[in-house]
Amino acid sequence: MNVIVFSTLAFERPFLERANAGRHQVQFYEAALTDQTVPLAQGALAVSVFGADDLSAPVLAQLVAHGVRYVLVRAAGTDQVDLPAAHRLGLRVAHVPDYSPYAIAEHAVALMLALARHLRQANQQLRANDFCLDKLIGFELHGKTVGIVGVGRIGAVLAGMLHGFGCRLLGEDVQPNPALAQRYDLEYVALPALCARADIISLHTPLTAQTRHLFDDQVLGQLKPGAMLINTGRGGVLDTAAALRALDSGRLGYLGLDVYEAEKGLFFADHTRDPLRDHTFAQLLTYPNVLVTPHQGYLTREALAAIAATAVASFDAWAAGQPAPHEL
Repeated sequence: MNVIVFSTLAFERPFLERANAGRHQVQFYEAALTDQTVPLAQGALAVSVFGADDLSAPVLAQLVAHGVRYVLVRAAGTDQVDLPAAHRLGLRVAHVPDYSPYAIAEHAVALMLALARHLRQANQQLRANDFCLDKLIGFELHGKTVGIVGVGRIGAVLAGMLHGFGCRLLGEDVQPNPALAQRYDLEYVALPALCARADIISLHTPLTAQTRHLFDDQVLGQLKPGAMLINTGRGGVLDTAAALRALDSGRLGYLGLDVYEAEKGLFFADHTRDPLRDHTFAQLLTYPNVLVTPHQGYLTREALAAIAATAVASFDAWAAGQPAPHEL
């Protein structure tokens, strides 16, 4: 099968090549899929895309016109794909939902610990030869109430980790899991109750029309004063402007982000020579109680190998006339 891989990141190519092992004819492009770059797919049966690619109805129609029949998203989130349009056009679409819930959950815990123990400030002080402890008093995770919004694969793994820390757990999900509730003494509650009771909230819900800006001024206003909010899920679930207002008021005491609602065109690239034109993002970086990482939660050797293996397994299945492992 001829495959075009768009938005190829340098660090992922060796994993994809190793998993493919020469079975499919694969061409890699650093460029994202857009209405301008779609001609690169000419003659390919399948394309592989990432988060910054444009899979709106017009682009999908152009893909079909160029002979493409299969689309593989190298990520769990597929909100950038117009799935109804893809199905109308006869395109088969698959994604990679299970690459490593441990990678994301561990990164969420890393952000919690870094914020709780002021590791960013400590590092900055030490580099300036300031060894005073006065501004570095933190708090322990043990005994804290943590709310998990979206208790799916990643949320379930996170629950296990936090249970090990001795946290009290709250969960909010459209499909509560009684087994998880029993195993980790996790209490499912409605979102307002979770916000009012949790010392820390971690977001792991998919981005849909219903969850976009789920955490807005109203919901953030329901937080326990000084609460910590962690988002390693989808950037659009959090209204960033509302989060800045909550930080200013003190309602939000700590904010840890691995995703950002306007990250397209910003993350996954070196902008050291460019001025930062996103004033909202620039403002975020000025807060000492905010820690932002550049969508690296999934970035482990184990997760990259799993993504590549699942991607190639999808191409194998389609080449054999079978459904891919995770078709949508």
